[in-house]
Amino acid sequence: MQSFNSNEHPHRRYNPLLDEWILVSPHRTKRPWQGQKESNSIETLPEYDPTCYLCPGNERSNGTKNPEYTDCYVFENDFSALLKEEVVIEPSTSTLFKLKPERGINKVVCFSPKHHLTLPEMEIDAIEKVIQTWKEQYIELGNHDFINYVQIFENKGAVMGCSNPHPHGQIWAQSSLPTQVEKTQKNLEHYYQQNNSSLLKDYLEEELKTKQRLVYENEHFAVVVPFWATWPYETLIISKRHFGTIIAMSKEETLAFADCIKTITVKYDNLFETSFPYSSGIHQAPTDRLAHPEWHFHMHFYPPLLRSATVKKFMVGYEMLGEAQRDISPEKSAAVLRDLPTLHYKLKQ
Repeated sequence: MQSFNSNEHPHRRYNPLLDEWILVSPHRTKRPWQGQKESNSIETLPEYDPTCYLCPGNERSNGTKNPEYTDCYVFENDFSALLKEEVVIEPSTSTLFKLKPERGINKVVCFSPKHHLTLPEMEIDAIEKVIQTWKEQYIELGNHDFINYVQIFENKGAVMGCSNPHPHGQIWAQSSLPTQVEKTQKNLEHYYQQNNSSLLKDYLEEELKTKQRLVYENEHFAVVVPFWATWPYETLIISKRHFGTIIAMSKEETLAFADCIKTITVKYDNLFETSFPYSSGIHQAPTDRLAHPEWHFHMHFYPPLLRSATVKKFMVGYEMLGEAQRDISPEKSAAVLRDLPTLHYKLKQ
């Protein structure tokens, strides 16, 4: 009988945030790939695009003209998935056909006036301004009495469904807790009640001891490939201090958070020397006016690329019908990311 090797043998890992398991099959990276390949966009974008509906001074599809903004620019999404208006519905008594109206506000956050400047190519002080905008929006949206959660996120790259290359993210604020957030809150709360401590603070302390999955750290934050990571190069930015929301950050923590965002996104671009696609998002305490000592601030990065700039990980078949599955082990992907330079590949001499 062979001795178990986590980098060679299939096994399952537990995700305490979602109370779910994931199948890890590291030996599958040896299989030849003859499947779908994505196009690797090497198009050089201009600093300003007169046809882009997000560039300063341009007209959007609804006829609104953008101001000549110089930093971040926020506006309500012209094609919102949620609406503010309250509607009346007859209550349903069915246990199988449950339905309830959902109110909310959707916003777009342009990170920079420059059409070609993604987060990894922005200066840290410019990323700080993005974070400050996120703080302001968390407060503004959360102050609405019908908003109980503010989800801040970014989809980067066409492969992640981004319809416009201008660097931007979105904010969806709504009256209910989204499913993933509700599951996370339930598990954070259970751990806090059982241990009187933060699940992610305790988890991070263990990660910092072993450093097996540590990608980067500064005084206030750490970037890790989580033990239970689903996506090939998935990472998690976790605050070292226990606090629940973005508005609880000190000035020094805000700078450190910007440093982590800059570092991991540069490493992503350097991995395959391409503008690396991902979905990222912040998980933090709801805005429901209740105390949430169980919440610990963190940010997820879910990048799909697996072997190269053109080969992505597909979540199909077994993943849809059984459970999430990954090939490369989290320890290996962390080592790869950790060893990458923090200088963007475009700046190489």
